[in-house]
Amino acid sequence: MDVFGLLGNPVDHSLSPPMHEAAYDELGFDARYVTFEPEPDDLAAAIDGAAALGITGLNVTIPFKQDALDLVEPDDLAARIGAVNTIDFSNSAAEQPTGYNTDAAGALRALREHEVTIENAAAVVVGAGGAGRAISFALSDAGADVAIANRTESTAHDLAADVPGATGHDLAADTLDSLLAQADVLVNATSVGMEDGATPVPADALHAELVVMDAVYRPLETRLLRDAAAVGAQTVDGAWMLLYQGVEAFELWTGRDAPVDEMNRALRSRL
Repeated sequence: MDVFGLLGNPVDHSLSPPMHEAAYDELGFDARYVTFEPEPDDLAAAIDGAAALGITGLNVTIPFKQDALDLVEPDDLAARIGAVNTIDFSNSAAEQPTGYNTDAAGALRALREHEVTIENAAAVVVGAGGAGRAISFALSDAGADVAIANRTESTAHDLAADVPGATGHDLAADTLDSLLAQADVLVNATSVGMEDGATPVPADALHAELVVMDAVYRPLETRLLRDAAAVGAQTVDGAWMLLYQGVEAFELWTGRDAPVDEMNRALRSRL
């Protein structure tokens, strides 16, 4: 039996186990996906223990994504983003397991699933935290012109300095109006929207030519997405990014195409 799992604290309400186990059931894999909740100071011991126990792969979530970077051999994208959310133990000859960041690929695949053109698009990313970093690098690498808007403007400038061709901005209403007037894609990479009725972007800054993706998946229909739909914009809910980061991890670990439809059904049945 192959064992995969999730490292985080807390992990009680994670949707990764049912999503991955639906894939194993569909493909007839003898595998299980379990959760681990080490104390913050025990991450290195947890990763060493997973390797010693023969665990095949781990996902990594809050608060460990950045700390895990120093405990694995990250691929180029994970190193540039500065965070790891997927660990692969399959190379037993390596001194350290390999680390990836599938949040970036998950965001791209979510947009492409909805037939969104990214190359040469003008994209606005709201938020410069972990999700914002991953999404900004992903969009830039795919050929978009990226503008990063953040509550703390200096953090947006710091991230923009790392992302090729990106620019940093504040979250003032007039700034968002100016950025979004010419934008093709808007991504909310903050947690704003989890609170009832909260939105990071004023409704009057949105327009029908936008594609609006929200990384928040609880609730599925955030106020931002409702406001976007109301003006005729295309919307992409946060469960798509969650789904495809899991799909990417599954495919890295197994070398098989993931059963996306089954994983999607398992995910959405619990939202």
